[in-house]
Amino acid sequence: MPDTHALVEPSAADQVATYDAIVVGAGISGMFMLYRLRELGMTARVFEAGTNVGGTWYWNRYPGARFDSESWTYGYSFSKELMQEWDWKEHFSPQPDTLEYLNHVADKFDLRRDMQFRSTVTAAHWDDATGQWTVTLEGGQQARSTFLCTAIGILSAHTLPAIPGRDSFQGPAYHPARWPHAPVDFTGKRVGIIGTGATAIQAIPEIAKQAKQLTVFQRRPNWAAPLHNAKIDKAEMEAIKARYDEIYAHCASTAMWFIHQADPRKTLEVPPAEREAFWEKLYGEPGFGIWLGNFRDIGVNEKANAAISDFIARKIRQRVHDPKVAEKLIPKDHGFGSRRVPMESGYFEAFNRDNVTLIDTLADEPIECITPKGIRTTKQEHEFDVLIYATGFDGVTGAFDRIDIRGANGLRMKDAWADSPRTYLGMLAEGFPNMMMVLGPHTARGNIPQAIEHTVQFQTGILRFMRENGYTHVETRPEEVEDWTRTVIEAAEKLLSSKVPSWQTGVNRNVEGRNVPRVLGYNGNGVHFRRKTDDVAKGGYKEFVFR
Repeated sequence: MPDTHALVEPSAADQVATYDAIVVGAGISGMFMLYRLRELGMTARVFEAGTNVGGTWYWNRYPGARFDSESWTYGYSFSKELMQEWDWKEHFSPQPDTLEYLNHVADKFDLRRDMQFRSTVTAAHWDDATGQWTVTLEGGQQARSTFLCTAIGILSAHTLPAIPGRDSFQGPAYHPARWPHAPVDFTGKRVGIIGTGATAIQAIPEIAKQAKQLTVFQRRPNWAAPLHNAKIDKAEMEAIKARYDEIYAHCASTAMWFIHQADPRKTLEVPPAEREAFWEKLYGEPGFGIWLGNFRDIGVNEKANAAISDFIARKIRQRVHDPKVAEKLIPKDHGFGSRRVPMESGYFEAFNRDNVTLIDTLADEPIECITPKGIRTTKQEHEFDVLIYATGFDGVTGAFDRIDIRGANGLRMKDAWADSPRTYLGMLAEGFPNMMMVLGPHTARGNIPQAIEHTVQFQTGILRFMRENGYTHVETRPEEVEDWTRTVIEAAEKLLSSKVPSWQTGVNRNVEGRNVPRVLGYNGNGVHFRRKTDDVAKGGYKEFVFR
């Protein structure tokens, strides 16, 4: 999709500019943060590496990219007018429509006038003497601000495969998060894709429809369940609009801001036939219900998890014709729901096609190297016209690591977080004054835009409190950081997911040093988290130090 909006370019006037706040990133987080900063009467500048707004939906343009949460719970809720004027076309919006929505928001609220595109932030240093942040861009331009707001996303630091010869391939090679803006035509092409994570699960069925031959190199399979997407007609959209207050209030009452609420029963207390019927119902419904609307103990009880895993495995065997291929697609190293569950549209059926081949790179054909013509395994060289590296992201902390962030007394964030992030509520990090993190580590996540709105509201509440009381400096209290870190760790300990390597536990085998699980989010009940932040705000933010 070409960018049709006027772009703000760096100018000489910006070289020494000073603002009340600098925001890094112009995705959903950065856009809303800018909107709220303006409401406070603060001067702000947003620096964005891309050529336009959109964040995740700007960068990830691969075939099949779409929401896995309901579109009508994903939009901003801060403007009733915006909610009423926008019509979602599908229950799970595809990337082009989502990007169109975010451009509409930027147009409606004239957000781009305070944004600078093609501006990759490489460093952000705190000056103890002046009480300011100095932000440096890739081209050397600098700007200063009292506050730094990181809106850099939890899945924005994409990773390429750590395979010898990766740069030697002579054909086009793409990562889903750096997909070309013009559509890629796979007609008549031999395509190789490395990885079977969430993006590959969305892309493989679409690419298979075009490619002459699609070869999938899988290291470890992932569980996935059907999305059951559908169009939204005008009458249905009007009915949704009439219920927006009810819908968003319901989301706020659930653990992860989704419409789905866990069933209060325990798995093994339900008779087998009734349990099976319940799972069949969930499997046939749209969205995350099979994961988040399931029995309440499938994420903490190993026997309960084994039961739902067996049900999903049987579904995969039913959908994949070749029993040997089906077994390769069933995870054996983790249970269903212990990683974030990708939602799919015809993923398993894609492996029934004559033009799709699955290669198990652990048990059958380990990859030796990438060659100018394709991929060499221990058995043979596979020649391709196109390669796709669906090898994921350095999750949560990766985007922070790629910026040289230094706080009080020159403390380097990458060093401070080497073992584990240390924050209070995931909102501010220990040792980094005046730095607000939208969706930082150790905060509650789930339905991302709703989590973003909650975070930004809390953080701009702090800024409003500071302006009303004449404060210019805020930082965490050591005892509060210690207490919150302990809370986060304790919330994770009982979850089966905390024992499974994934981007959510900070593991990525393509990144050096990312082989030890870490707790990177608050995995307790989101309702409790929201109650905690509300109490902090009502109490006058005593858990922070102001001056």
